[in-house]
Amino acid sequence: MRPPAVFVMRPASLVRQIFDAEATAELAEMLDIDPEHTITDLASAESRLRLRRAEVVIGGWGAEPISTELAASVRAVIYAGGVAATCLDRPADFAARGVVAANARSANAVPVAEYALAMILLANKQTFAAERAYRGTRQAPDRATQLTDVGNYRRTVGIVGAGLIATELIGRLRGFDLDVIVFDPLLTADRAARLGVRRGSLREVMATSDVVSLHQAVTPETVGQIDAHLLGLMRDGATLLNTARGAVVDQQALVAELRTGRIHAVLDVTEPEPLPADSELWQVPNLVLTPHIAGSMGNELHRIGASVVAEVRRFVAGEPFEHPEKLG
Repeated sequence: MRPPAVFVMRPASLVRQIFDAEATAELAEMLDIDPEHTITDLASAESRLRLRRAEVVIGGWGAEPISTELAASVRAVIYAGGVAATCLDRPADFAARGVVAANARSANAVPVAEYALAMILLANKQTFAAERAYRGTRQAPDRATQLTDVGNYRRTVGIVGAGLIATELIGRLRGFDLDVIVFDPLLTADRAARLGVRRGSLREVMATSDVVSLHQAVTPETVGQIDAHLLGLMRDGATLLNTARGAVVDQQALVAELRTGRIHAVLDVTEPEPLPADSELWQVPNLVLTPHIAGSMGNELHRIGASVVAEVRRFVAGEPFEHPEKLG
């Protein structure tokens, strides 16, 4: 007998964006679930009834947090995103009831790592500066005197943070002639050796790298962590790449440093998002600014859907999740 299940996310169209036809069909084979009846809020009697009988919740972005009282039969929560607890009210109450959870954080880490890899390679090639100059002069550069200090041979890439996304990125960087140095206070010598990277202090990473890629979590200790002093340590011509969160960088200090033209930056995240219309960052020429697109978008969402389907398959087979999340 298929366990009754519900989708809980908002807007309802997310279900079709995350789960392609193949994934939807496979879910229907394993679960008693209707993709046409996604719970987007908990106000209606029908939503509450569906949730009350569900044994499996497939959650996603925008979900209104559910309580154990409303989800009395739930045995598993599988989240199509980074943190399953975000769709639960008092996650510890679910843990106390023995509810198990999984998330698709690993699947979402892949496109962020891909974006970071692409930007690192393009930054070392001085692609963005060359494009601006070419468009401005409408003449090819003199390779004997211009663009002489470019390329990805034996460059140093610094990484701040050694979590899931950084680990994905490090794996992709192994295929290139690059030296990788990492700062993370929790990175042990043994793990660094397994990853094939050097450990360094934050000052060393900032001062010795041609590109510094930020991947630290936002905590009280990391808010504004990349400050004026650390930015001032960066090599002339180096690039700061941020796909973490805008808050980890002292944005005013970065504006001041970029204003000198001494360094470059690639920002997929800012504080706030979007930037105010009068922010100087819109006008800075030595900055590439993208609208938080590094994470899963478009058909990349199907990777998240595939991850959820795989976890459902494990659950109905009585097997442990591959990517479990501790709720309490």
